[in-house]
Amino acid sequence: MLSLLGTTILESLSKRQETDFNGNPEDDGVSDPSQQEQYSSWALFILIVLLIGSLWTSYYLQIRKIQSVHETVVSILSGMVVGLIIRFSANQYIRDAVSFKSSFFFNLLLPPIILNCGYELHLANFSRNIGTILTFAFAGTFVSAVVLGCILYIWAFIGLEGLNIPFVTALGVGATLSATDPVTILSIFNAYQVDPKLYTIIFGESMLNDAVSIVMFETTQQLHGEATGIRGMFAGIGIFLMTFTISLLIGAIVGVLTAMVLRYSKVNTFQSIETCLIILFAYGSYFFSNGCHMSGIVSLLFCGVTLKHYAYFNMSRRSQLAVKLIFQTLAQLSENFIFIYLGLSLFTEVTLVYKPVLIVVTMVGICVARWAAVFPLSKLINFVLRARARATGGVQPEQLSQKYQIMLFWAGLRGAVGVALAVGLEGEDADALRATVLVVVVLTVIVFGGTTARMLEILGIATGVPPEEEDDDEFLANLGLGLPSLLSPIPSGNVSTSNIAPQGRSGSVSASGNGNGIVGSGVRATEDN
Repeated sequence: MLSLLGTTILESLSKRQETDFNGNPEDDGVSDPSQQEQYSSWALFILIVLLIGSLWTSYYLQIRKIQSVHETVVSILSGMVVGLIIRFSANQYIRDAVSFKSSFFFNLLLPPIILNCGYELHLANFSRNIGTILTFAFAGTFVSAVVLGCILYIWAFIGLEGLNIPFVTALGVGATLSATDPVTILSIFNAYQVDPKLYTIIFGESMLNDAVSIVMFETTQQLHGEATGIRGMFAGIGIFLMTFTISLLIGAIVGVLTAMVLRYSKVNTFQSIETCLIILFAYGSYFFSNGCHMSGIVSLLFCGVTLKHYAYFNMSRRSQLAVKLIFQTLAQLSENFIFIYLGLSLFTEVTLVYKPVLIVVTMVGICVARWAAVFPLSKLINFVLRARARATGGVQPEQLSQKYQIMLFWAGLRGAVGVALAVGLEGEDADALRATVLVVVVLTVIVFGGTTARMLEILGIATGVPPEEEDDDEFLANLGLGLPSLLSPIPSGNVSTSNIAPQGRSGSVSASGNGNGIVGSGVRATEDN
């Protein structure tokens, strides 16, 4: 039905299209502003119809409890079908309007996902596996990028396809394809209620992995034309550490400043203004960091973490609910739209050059790189945990079992971050590399994402595990990082907010605050994993 609708619309638009002698579309005469607006409206309508279809598919799959097919796979396939129709039916203007644009992705689609990840982070559960998460996010991403970069460089050096890929460019491609995006994996984990430890490790790795990959790619771009030996390596590491650290501080400072503004003003009496300010402060950290040539993704991620654990307690009750719902809604819209966007781009990007052998080599390369990033590091983590347990005489902690390692490998599917970064690739083979990245991302989502449920059954990983209750406030207090008096709200009277819990929370919340529902520093709540 969707394909028929797209065909009908685009056939009516393509009647004006003519081709030149070489079969290329001529200028459709879309210089008239009113005509441009009309074509833009049709392009946006097509995207909205696809988005509605994706969300409705998600609803249908959930009520029918169908786990074998995931909505992201359906989104990509529907985008591919409509993209193919657009490629051969529509005019150039519509094709350009629905093509993948990195600025649109980085400025509009990616920020809501990253912000929601930081805001929803369970700090206590995250901290229990912090060593494992940081090892995979930093060392694993670095190993994956280097291994894949070396494979591509060697393949180009062999010269079977006539490729000219400098080593720095190959490392840049390795960085783009080291950005994991297991949206499909995590949603299936939620549906199956997989062991929270495995969920937390995969979620934590992917959350930091995107930021690390982006900073690594930008570092390789800055190294073009410079020495790539030991000197260049140390320069790259220095740029990476500086960028990541400064970006982290920017996000954390903005989050703390937001908490202080809420703490020392009466803006909580105007809930709509308060909610708008919180969202704008968060997005401000992203664009400010980008403007300073830092990583906006890192800043936004840690701004979201800081907002949840400090600013949250100074918000009015309505703003707490509104901010949480807005972040979740924007993130879900962005996630569904991204997969549609990827499917469309396979056929609407007319400048891409597809080299099948290079695609196969890259697909094999990311499997090898993911293996190198998971299994050796898992053995190292298990060795360190056992050695620490023997040294302290304590109980040996739970290890990363073989089936967990296989699932970590399987969860390494690539995402749209890689496609957006690939737009910045330069050189004579940039079009071939961009096409390769796009195809590999789509294939990993379809192959790995579409078989996750089956892999859980094959590996015998525990499902139906009830979520662990955690108290992030108690955890922060134990670390000495609890809400300082500078950031805690001023109690003025007592108000009971029992049995009114935001979405995703359970139990009752008691708070000290004024009549507008300001939550006090003693708030206690539990969250679902």
